Formats: sequence, structure tokens, C-alpha cells
Amino acid sequence: MHLALAGALATAAFGAAPGMWAPPGPVADPTVLRTELVRTEIRGAGWERLHIVSESMRRVVPVDVLHGGGAGPRPTVYLLDGVEAEPTSDWITEGGVREFFAGKPVDVVLTSGGVGSMYADWQHYDAKLGLNRWETFLTEELPPIVEKYLDSNGRRAIAGVSMGAQGAMMLAQRHPGQYAAVAGMSGCYSTADDLGRAITQIIVASRGGDVFNLWGPPSSPDWIAHDSLLGAEALRDTTIHLSVASGVPGPGNLVALAKSPNIGEALAEAGGGIALEAGARECTERFAHRLAELGIPVTLHYAPTGLHAWPDFAAQLGPAWQTLAPALGVAVD
Repeated sequence: MHLALAGALATAAFGAAPGMWAPPGPVADPTVLRTELVRTEIRGAGWERLHIVSESMRRVVPVDVLHGGGAGPRPTVYLLDGVEAEPTSDWITEGGVREFFAGKPVDVVLTSGGVGSMYADWQHYDAKLGLNRWETFLTEELPPIVEKYLDSNGRRAIAGVSMGAQGAMMLAQRHPGQYAAVAGMSGCYSTADDLGRAITQIIVASRGGDVFNLWGPPSSPDWIAHDSLLGAEALRDTTIHLSVASGVPGPGNLVALAKSPNIGEALAEAGGGIALEAGARECTERFAHRLAELGIPVTLHYAPTGLHAWPDFAAQLGPAWQTLAPALGVAVD
């Protein structure tokens, strides 16, 4: 994907001008100096929400857990959302994750509210997206609390879609050995080259954030340190799954368009989905080529049709699980 296409993605996928999408980020409380589970609530069958006060984030972070089937202890899958990072993960509301994992011998942990964050530790507070210390929260603060609560067996995997795919791969690459397996679905995995910088800038700006608050200017070492292509060697002992569609609409996409109450709006949205998934396809192919150069095994799943949209993301979950399950020591079915 050339920079011209990357620029087109900003318009096609996000439409409005930067700064028009996200409300002000969650308010940080400088007096929060502890990390602990403060409250739980039942949200549905096998579905709980944990409210965890985070010292790094200076606030309470809601985390949803889906309890697995069978006798425990069980492994844990951390599942990251895309750029919207709604108050309830789109994996639950759009991606069919509750139905998919029902009865499987694994517990699933889903964060919410990381809109436009890249699931990274930002250098500075952002006026629009707030205080983001997601890497610290996800790798240091959350696992001891949630895995103790779930009585986990200590084996874990991480996966994500779109922005969450990049976040999952970044966390696995920067914390080798923490995850037995990682799956990236419809994501991009570079941050230091022209393509990676463009995608990162688009993700952050589309939700009103200032990318300089993330890792500083593009010349900053942090941009290199978060590049999974450059850091791919750290993934050598991790089971890796990559999946992506083509950006070519399939029959299901066309049927959905025809059923839309506003076909014009649906077509415009589909145009963004085409461009984004075509870009993710090139990103995935680049990363797969890098892994092949290093002789690092990877399972690849290229769907012949599909857009950057939730029905197509949900379809990638099954192939990803085929890779993650053996690495976690559980049966696929």
C-alpha cells in the first residue's frame, strides 16, 4: 500500500475530519496509587465484568471475562478490540465471541475503552484520548488480578483485530515468553517505515488524538521499538497466526448492502472497508515475508473475499482458534 492509498484510507474509513470522533478521554485521578479488583458484576450467562482500579491508568478500567467450559484451571485468551474500543467490546456486540467460545475450555478476557490508543503506553497525556498506559496495564497489572480471579493455569494467548491486531503483536514481541501464542487479524504490524507511520497516524488522528503524544516525533526511538517487523526475532518461540481478507466484497457483503435502509451510506462505508482491508492485506503479507526471512513459523489464513468489517472479522476467529488452541494445550473443538 502506497502513501497515496494510506491517505485515502483516512477519508474512506473515517470520513469526518480528525478531532470529530471521540469524546474526551476518561478522567485520570492522580490520587489513584494502587491496582486492585474493586467490583464485579454479572452481565450474562458466563459473562462477568471486573472493575479494576489501575495505578498506571489512574482510573477504574472495566474488563469483561467470559468463563470457559469444563473443569478448571483453564488457559486465558486476551482479546483486543479495534480502533473504536467501545465501552463494551465489539467482539461481544458485533463479533459473536460469546457464542464462539461457549463451552470451550478457555477463559476470554476483553478490555474496553482503549479508543485510538494502539494499546500502548503514551509518552504524554492527550487532551482528546486521555491517559493511556495500556501496555503496562495489559502486561503487568491485569494478568495477576484476572488470572487469580479465574484460577488460570498460567498459559495465555493474545489476539486482536485491526488496531488490536497490531497491539497484540506488539505486546507479544515486546514481552517474549509472556504469551504462548498470538493472533493478528486484519492488522498492520510496522510503525517505523512510511506505511507503518501513516497507518499509526491515521488510527490516532481518526479519533481526535495527537500522535506526537503517543511516541513523540517519528524520529523518536519509540517508533522503532514498537515495530513488530523490526522486532520480529523476539517472536521466534511464540506460536503466530496471521489472517486477513482481500478487500474484495463477497456475496455476504453484497447481500448486506442490498438490505441496508440507506444504500448510499452503506456503499460509502463499504468503500472504507475495501480500502482498509486491502491495506491490511499488504501489511500482513509484508510481515509474513519478514517472518519467512527469519525462518520463524507462522500460520497464514488469507480469505479470498471480505471487507474490513465485523462480519468478516468474526469469520477469522475460527481459523485463529485453530492455531491458538494447540499452543494453549486444549482441544480445538
